[in-house]
Amino acid sequence: MQLVFSDAQYWEDFLPLTFTRPVAEMRCGILTFSERWQKILENTEVSFFTEMYLQGKFPEPEKKESLFLVTNFLPSETVIQQIKDLQQGEALVYEDELVAARINMDGFSLQQIEKMTDIKEELVFFKKPTDLFTYNQKAIDFDFELLTEGKTSQELSSTNGFLGDKKDLFIEEGAQVEFSTLNTKTGKIYIGKNAEVMEGCMLRGPIALGESSKFNLGSKIYGATTIGPHCKVGGEVNNIIIFGYTNKGHDGFIGNSVIGEWCNFGADSNSSNMKNNYGNVRLWNYRTKAFEDTGLQFAGLIMGDHSKTAINTQLNTGTVIGVASNIFKEGFPPNHIENFSWGGFKDDEKFKLDKAYEVAGRAMARRNVVLTEEDKAILKHVFDTY
Repeated sequence: MQLVFSDAQYWEDFLPLTFTRPVAEMRCGILTFSERWQKILENTEVSFFTEMYLQGKFPEPEKKESLFLVTNFLPSETVIQQIKDLQQGEALVYEDELVAARINMDGFSLQQIEKMTDIKEELVFFKKPTDLFTYNQKAIDFDFELLTEGKTSQELSSTNGFLGDKKDLFIEEGAQVEFSTLNTKTGKIYIGKNAEVMEGCMLRGPIALGESSKFNLGSKIYGATTIGPHCKVGGEVNNIIIFGYTNKGHDGFIGNSVIGEWCNFGADSNSSNMKNNYGNVRLWNYRTKAFEDTGLQFAGLIMGDHSKTAINTQLNTGTVIGVASNIFKEGFPPNHIENFSWGGFKDDEKFKLDKAYEVAGRAMARRNVVLTEEDKAILKHVFDTY
């Protein structure tokens, strides 16, 4: 059966991360929401019910019987079974919001739903960017069990120091970990296929290092931290999520942050994650077009795809950076940096679209990924519209 992953009402709440992807393609824990549900439901026939300009890259649903699913939550075993047991015209509702329905996408209408059942138990639901790092430990725990059940970890090399229980460490095939320290007393550590932990790293779980990603020499990583595939990370990081294909390879600190794909941090770039007065952090909200109180004392950086910082860039607590922005001017940039900013400050000129294509193409080619016409169309829409 076709899985239809719906953005529902959440797409705008996750900007700038969702300017270039549906909600289901965000990463939290070890997997993206899409990957997690495909694994749970043992189904890879996937389509997306999302913004029209994204449908060129992310396929629209076929007009047939489907399981319509809002993906941005962690289900219990009971809820998973309830979803699997749905019959045509039945739906599940959580906190007055539809989360799953068995319907026909031919003439899609919620009027097809004849029976709605409330989910009574409390779920971990991700409703805004800061939820991704706030609840990341729960997501890592969930995915760790999902991915490692029935599998055997590689042995940890004797060159390493280890604290904790070995059942909370999993090293996939082809991964290399040498002359480092790993501590699972505070959370699980998952090292993905063909990943590398270089010498002198200090890892304190919960941590997930994605396929073919790397912790550079002497990195200090503490959780809950997720590094997606094909990344290079160094320096000090705490409770961050990187979706994938991003480099923060040098010294410098980033904490309590979510970073998209194809980003790059110049050497000694730092992001503050707490205000000097210990007050709640405010973040730019694209829906209300204003800074909103997060209710959090720790919140660092939310960065959209293809954005970059120059060496020694110093980012204030609670900074939101759009898509394809380049931050390189002297001084602290503002807390909201617009899409395609060339410099990082208010009223700076825009990064020219053809140049943005050129840089993105070069960066992606280094990972043997092609900048497609669909990718260009998405960037153009963001450039023209937002």
